[in-house]
Amino acid sequence: MGSRMKNIVLTGFMGAGKTAVGRELAGLLDMKLIDIDTEIEISEKMPISEIFEKFGEERFREIESAMVRRISGIPNSIISTGGGVVLRTGNMDVLRKHGFIVCLMASPETVLARTANSSDRPLLRVADPIGKIRELMHIRRPFYEKADIVIDTEDKTPLQIAEEIMEKIRMQ
Repeated sequence: MGSRMKNIVLTGFMGAGKTAVGRELAGLLDMKLIDIDTEIEISEKMPISEIFEKFGEERFREIESAMVRRISGIPNSIISTGGGVVLRTGNMDVLRKHGFIVCLMASPETVLARTANSSDRPLLRVADPIGKIRELMHIRRPFYEKADIVIDTEDKTPLQIAEEIMEKIRMQ
């Protein structure tokens, strides 16, 4: 692929596989992987869960939007976003300007299985996590569906998903 390839922006619900697929794509395409949540934790010097606890979701979303603006134009990048980045139209406009938006989809049950051992999911610290996942997915679905490419991740390895993304981007 030429050096002027657009960035690939991975969106989707938590546990959809953005980080694992991002690693595969970065390796296959010789691009750098930038994880927005990791960049936020580095710049804020605290975990996302602590930002939520101390300052609330709204403040976190503001920090997230600022980070999106800061990194969206870095060339030759696979950008892995947090699951809620799609909720602000401005975020998606900025990311789309420099990249293909790819949404990874997974069932609520798969998301629960993939996130069950993670204490770092502030939105899932509730009595009924599967109910919360369904509710958040329902709210976010229209935003996720605005992606350039939507990929179902069920029963696929990160490598298979990465190859499917590359194939679909070639057809764009």
